[in-house]
Amino acid sequence: MMRKMIAMLAVVALFGGGLVFAQDTDEEVAKLKQDIKDLEKRVMKNERKTALDRINFIGDFRFETNSIQAEFGDRFNGMELQRLMVDNLFYVNGTGNFPPSQDDVSGFIAQNYADYLYYLDNVVTFDWLKEVVGSFPPEQMQAFMGMLLPHTYEEGYDYKNTLLYTNRLRLQMDAKVSKSVDFSGRLSMYKTFGDSTGVQVFNGQPTSINVDGTTASVPNSDIVRVERAYFNWRGPKFYLSVGRRPSTGGAPLNFRQDEPRGGSPLGSIINYQFDGITVGWHLSDKSTMRLCYGVGFESGFGNSELTKPPQDRLKDAWFLGLNWDIWNTEEVFIQTTIAGAFDVTDGFNGLVVMPLDPVTGQDAPPAVIRYTPSANLGDIYWASVVGIFHPGPFDLFATVSYMETNPTDVTTPFGGLMSDPFETPEEQDAYMYYLGARYNFANDKTKIGLEYNKGSQYWFNMAVAEDDLIAPKTAVRGDVWDLYLTHRITKRFILKASYMHYNFDYSQSGWHMGAAKPLDSTPPPILGFPSPKSMDKFLLGLTARF
Repeated sequence: MMRKMIAMLAVVALFGGGLVFAQDTDEEVAKLKQDIKDLEKRVMKNERKTALDRINFIGDFRFETNSIQAEFGDRFNGMELQRLMVDNLFYVNGTGNFPPSQDDVSGFIAQNYADYLYYLDNVVTFDWLKEVVGSFPPEQMQAFMGMLLPHTYEEGYDYKNTLLYTNRLRLQMDAKVSKSVDFSGRLSMYKTFGDSTGVQVFNGQPTSINVDGTTASVPNSDIVRVERAYFNWRGPKFYLSVGRRPSTGGAPLNFRQDEPRGGSPLGSIINYQFDGITVGWHLSDKSTMRLCYGVGFESGFGNSELTKPPQDRLKDAWFLGLNWDIWNTEEVFIQTTIAGAFDVTDGFNGLVVMPLDPVTGQDAPPAVIRYTPSANLGDIYWASVVGIFHPGPFDLFATVSYMETNPTDVTTPFGGLMSDPFETPEEQDAYMYYLGARYNFANDKTKIGLEYNKGSQYWFNMAVAEDDLIAPKTAVRGDVWDLYLTHRITKRFILKASYMHYNFDYSQSGWHMGAAKPLDSTPPPILGFPSPKSMDKFLLGLTARF
């Protein structure tokens, strides 16, 4: 429309000029044409700016190199124990007697291999195994396990990954929809050098299954994914926010990244991508309260629920939490998060390559499978509070967190809520405290920080989206020291160097399934997969923010 008006004005100006000022020179006509071109350029520039102002893009690109060393202790291999149990029960079912030796079991399987394959495919299920194990008198079961355990012993070992490179790209977008509505989103790509497969082989760590909560926060592939996407509908006091939530990078985890607070809930208990709804209200200019709801597992879509009888269908796993910024000023920030996860399932929908069948212990074909939960295990509750202070050049924080479980009497091949597969789940509680200090040098470029956190035996939080590659540090059942330095080479080009030392006191860090066992116990613990006793990680990275 603006271009048409300019053209019309130009015609009128030229025509009128021709009638009134016939004596004008060619130079004056040329000047008028140039003025019209300049005016058109200015209008086009304004139109372009108006279009671009509808959405604002910023982002960052990060390159990191990591060096990781870990120590794994002695253990009895739980998956091998499962396989031996299944094989020995085949012998017992076929002969009516317990085998004199494992060589007799191997020979019996070889002689009856067709029946053995039928047994694995059509008889052995987890429910069947639970029933058989429960039918043995405790003394007989103890003797049976004592016969099998020596064949599953594995010595500890050292692990080293000298160089592990990663690239991460994040694109943040914001748009003003109207006076009361705005939109925010973030797209992310995160990968290791040389791997864009998008699926990992399961190694016992919770971050080795690609689930909805980690797609953009754990190295995955070169696919750009939607990490966040939500609108805010604001009033004078209240607001409604719906979509894929800003639920990662919450305080105080942002200090070690030299970033502003990235998520609404406290990072000490919630660091997980999820979809949900938040209703917030501003109690004052220094205090905001939010009621948050989210879904972790949708049972009725994509999980064959319609083909199952009603008694076998699962409930949705859902979250409810209260985030309260009690006091928020430039000098002091105090926040509390109280949250619950209800009808928690034995994992979440995900993609993974399973090296072993969790029921039979047999080698599994190297194929990508969709993992789908099989049971609701119970509820988990958390409460956490953080205090952040800025005296002079220092940033100081302290966080205390508490957790307790309310299990149902259900176990699966991966265990029950804080219990092993063949145990009865019991209520557990746990704590974690997290302290940190950062010094800001006078040049406004360099910062050095030290953080420490310690979790008790059954500590668990929703932290699988925490960006620590192998093990989220706030999920550790043990303690972690984290020393880091950040330096702004330019205002938006940042160097980071850090050293982290992990001490794992108990197994199953980061898992809500399985019993937490002392890793230095004698005899060694029975573990389905190796669990590190200690780990050191050195990091050097560069981040360009644009």
